[in-house]
Amino acid sequence: MKSHQKGQGAQINPDNRFFEQRKERIGEYLDYLEAEGEQESNDTKFVEVFPKTIVNKVPSPDVGMDWSMNPYQGCEHGCSYCYARNTHEYWGYSAGIDFERTILVKKNSPQLLEEKLLSKNWKAATIVMSGNTDCYQPAERRFQITRQCLEVFWKYRHPVGIITKNALIQRDLDIIEKLASENLIMVVVSVTTLDEDLRRVMEPRTASAARRLQTIEKLTKAGVPVMAMIAPIIPGLNSHEVFDLMNAVKEAGAVDAGYTMVRLNGQIGDIFSDWVQRTHPDRAEKILNHIKSAHHGQLNDNEFGRRMKGEGKMAEQIRDSFKLAKRKAFGETKRITLNTNLHDQYKSGQFTLF
Repeated sequence: MKSHQKGQGAQINPDNRFFEQRKERIGEYLDYLEAEGEQESNDTKFVEVFPKTIVNKVPSPDVGMDWSMNPYQGCEHGCSYCYARNTHEYWGYSAGIDFERTILVKKNSPQLLEEKLLSKNWKAATIVMSGNTDCYQPAERRFQITRQCLEVFWKYRHPVGIITKNALIQRDLDIIEKLASENLIMVVVSVTTLDEDLRRVMEPRTASAARRLQTIEKLTKAGVPVMAMIAPIIPGLNSHEVFDLMNAVKEAGAVDAGYTMVRLNGQIGDIFSDWVQRTHPDRAEKILNHIKSAHHGQLNDNEFGRRMKGEGKMAEQIRDSFKLAKRKAFGETKRITLNTNLHDQYKSGQFTLF
């Protein structure tokens, strides 16, 4: 049986598909630290990069956002299933261990964001932080780029969405409360499992489920609309938790909930397959076959409209369970819409005084 290295999700560093030769960046992580996603590993390498733009148009019609920005590339959370792993290859790294141990830090993000918001052609529309990697991953404790960006959003009264699975967002409640007072912010908290043994190996450097639920509660009390994402649902791993997860996020104060089906595109298929064989050897093949059954016999799926929820009996069972659990917990829900009317005044400097 393959051994499992604690404190990291990926256990392998597959070759970068875009480079014939590359130096392997394999080393041992520190032993798992139950840090609730708030400490950094001394083995993590931070590389400063200086992109020319930070706000990206999202072409996908099925992810629920039009614009996104990511202050960090790579993510220390180390989630074994993370769809963002493949993007690390475009920077010359591996989607495996490199993704969670070599973090690219976009220090000029706040300046680039301000330039975008002041652009003559820009019309206010919600920009989602963490469309790719978590803006509150452990690196944020050191660099505080996300906090600086929130200050820019507040300065120009511009709507912002945040997706995170880290309790570090509580640090910025002072700014978040101000944004919420003008209906300028919503937060999506990802809660994947209530099973801490599973969370520790599947999402090794994220906040515990208890801390995430506490985060939902604190944000809600601060007047922030919070949606929970029960995602990804992995048949055979956390699919049986749908009802318990739904009740837990509702009790914590979430106003809505969504889900996605796991899909393992590109190198993630090999990374996750290796991970599940190490951590759940007795049922690894069953789990992988369940995933394949939801994606036409494949681990991956790129088809818009189908890829996020899957197809087939397994996908239908999960979809029906989710709908029933959501109806029982939430009843009818309304789409969260943010205020886009203030930005033009603050952009031009013509503030309305009361």
